[in-house]
Amino acid sequence: MANDSGYLLDNQQAEAGTRFGALAALFNPSTFRHIDALGIAGGWRCWEVGAGGPSVPSWLAARVGPAGHVLATDIDVSWMTAAAGAGYEVRRHNVGVEPPPGDGFVLVHARLVLVHVPQRAAALAAMISALRPGGWLLVEEADPMMQPLVCPDESGPAQRLANKLKRDFRTLMAQRGVDLSYGRALPRLLRGAGLVDVEADAFFPMTGAACTLLEQATVTQIRDRLVAAGLATNEEVDRHLDNVAAGLLDLATSPMISAWGRKPA
Repeated sequence: MANDSGYLLDNQQAEAGTRFGALAALFNPSTFRHIDALGIAGGWRCWEVGAGGPSVPSWLAARVGPAGHVLATDIDVSWMTAAAGAGYEVRRHNVGVEPPPGDGFVLVHARLVLVHVPQRAAALAAMISALRPGGWLLVEEADPMMQPLVCPDESGPAQRLANKLKRDFRTLMAQRGVDLSYGRALPRLLRGAGLVDVEADAFFPMTGAACTLLEQATVTQIRDRLVAAGLATNEEVDRHLDNVAAGLLDLATSPMISAWGRKPA
């Protein structure tokens, strides 16, 4: 996914670590609340799909204990290799094109993964096939079209510029096959795949240090592609980053849709 025809936010870039940290601060509490509600316990076998960084697999490993097993996979595992001895297994894997790396999982979880996978239908089917009967799938995806503004309170030129650059970013994502409305479809897709007890909710962070860090790292990562595509100028990007650093903006993320369902026993 980390090329001009795929994922814009290359894990090889230095800003990836900052993004992982900001995403963890923003969304880990919600993710962990959902997994706790599903009843995670010692001895569970868990597959963390597209883990990116170590925060979620580390938490899962602590929950399932030595009797359980956590497998963390990603196309790029460079941010997890240093933590490979932290109680979970790390494996390079492309969920869109490769068979599941195992089966009999009690929990399969993916966050901010499937929207970036061109073969997302095949990836979802693979994740479900890896569940044991009675096992849970939890998928969490942003829905940028549900709330498209990074500054919902568009009160001045700084906010208008921020929202303009966010529109430019969405244009780049759409050109690379990202489904910007995928999150809202998750409940229907889980039911259509045969899962039962399907539910969902949404989480919408707005304002705070983690939102600021995420915006700075994301815009820095994509600036060259924005400029190369003629969507933005370096002056616009610099001005926006200065506005962010000055604390002028109440920044928001796209709503995160969390949907979960159980494989019939």
